[in-house]
Amino acid sequence: MRIGILTGGGDVPGLNACLKAVVSRVLDDGHNVLGIRRGWGGLLECQPDDPASVARYTMVLDHNAVRTIDRTGGTVLHTSRTNPGKVRKEDVPAFLAGGEGDGEVKDFTPYVLEVIDKLGLDAVVPIGGDDTLSYALRLHDEGVPIVAIPKTMDNDVHGTEYCIGFSTAITRSVGVIHSLRTSAGSHERLAVIELFGRYSGETCLVSAYLAGVDRAVISEVPFDPEKLGRLLVKDKAANPSNYAMLTISEGAQVVGGDVILRGREDAFGHKKLGGIGAITGDLLRELTGEHIIYQQVAYMMRSGSPDSLDLMVAINYAVMAADLAVGRSFGRMVALRNGIYTNVPLSVMREGVRRVDVDELYDVENYRPKVRHVDGKPMFLY
Repeated sequence: MRIGILTGGGDVPGLNACLKAVVSRVLDDGHNVLGIRRGWGGLLECQPDDPASVARYTMVLDHNAVRTIDRTGGTVLHTSRTNPGKVRKEDVPAFLAGGEGDGEVKDFTPYVLEVIDKLGLDAVVPIGGDDTLSYALRLHDEGVPIVAIPKTMDNDVHGTEYCIGFSTAITRSVGVIHSLRTSAGSHERLAVIELFGRYSGETCLVSAYLAGVDRAVISEVPFDPEKLGRLLVKDKAANPSNYAMLTISEGAQVVGGDVILRGREDAFGHKKLGGIGAITGDLLRELTGEHIIYQQVAYMMRSGSPDSLDLMVAINYAVMAADLAVGRSFGRMVALRNGIYTNVPLSVMREGVRRVDVDELYDVENYRPKVRHVDGKPMFLY
C-alpha cells in the first residue's frame, strides 16, 4: 500500500511523533508513506504530472526522514487551513484559474480526487481538528479511503475524549499562570490570562482547575463584567498576598455582546479570535479601579515539544491508524472513549463539536470550575 499522510489546521506538540510512529509501523511490512505538505493545500496545489510540483508538495517518509523528528514540536510536513471544497477566487492556484466559474467560492474536490489517484494513494491519513477532519469526511463520502487522527489543543473533536495537543496546552498554561503569580502578587494586581478556545472552554476550565485560579470565564457562558469585577476584588481582599487571577477563553463574550473577531474568514469560515482578555482587563480596571496584568498565552500553548501524555497518545493513535489503514478498515477515526483506545465512524464529525458540560463542571454564578466528585468520570472530566 501507499499511504498518504498530512497535518492540517493549527500545529500542536505531538504531530511529528505521530508521523514517525505511522511510518515505523507500516514500512517494515512492505508498505510506504507519502507525506503531503501543507495539509489539504498540498493536494490542491500539487500538479501530479509535474515532478517538480510533486517534489514541492509531497515528501517521501522513510526511516531516515523521520528518525529524529519526534524530538521536536510542530510538524515537518507544515500545515495550512485550506479547504479545497471552498476556495476563494483569489486563492485559486494559477494553473487552475479560469475554470472556476462566476462564483466567489469554488469546490475543487474533483481535482483533489484526481491528484490522490495520480499519486497512487491507497489510503489517506489526515491528522487534524474539526475543520480538517470535516473535509476528510467529505472525501470519505466521495469514496476516498480515510483513517483520521484527531488533534487540537481545544480538545473539541466530537467522538473522542482526547485530541493530540491538549495535555501540553494545559501544561503550558498552568506554568504561565503560576509564573504570573509572582508579578501579580508583587504589584498587588488582578491578572487576566487569555487562553485559546474558540467554541469550547475546556482548556480554560481545566487550566483554572489545576492551577487553582480564582475565576474562569469560558466560551460557553457569557459573563457580566460588573459581577466578575466584584468577585475578583473580593478574591484579592481574601488573598494574603493581595492579588487575584482570572483565566478567560479567547471565544468568551460579554452578556449581550459578541466574540472578538478580526481579519478575513479562513477557508472554514472562521475569523481570527483574540483580544477579549485585553478588553476584559480594561473593563475591570474601569469598574474596580484595580491595576491589571494582562497576558495572552496564545501560541505558547501549542509550541515546543509534547509532554509525556501527548507523546503517549500521539504514538498510540498512530499505531492504531496505521493498523486500520493496512487492514483496509476505512472511514474511521481513532479515539479515546471511557479511557480506552478505540475507533469510531468518521461520520461522528456530522454530530457537531464537543463543549464543556456546564451543568456538571462549571459554576455559572461564580465563574469558576465546579467539580463536586470525580468517581466514574473520564480522565479529563468530560
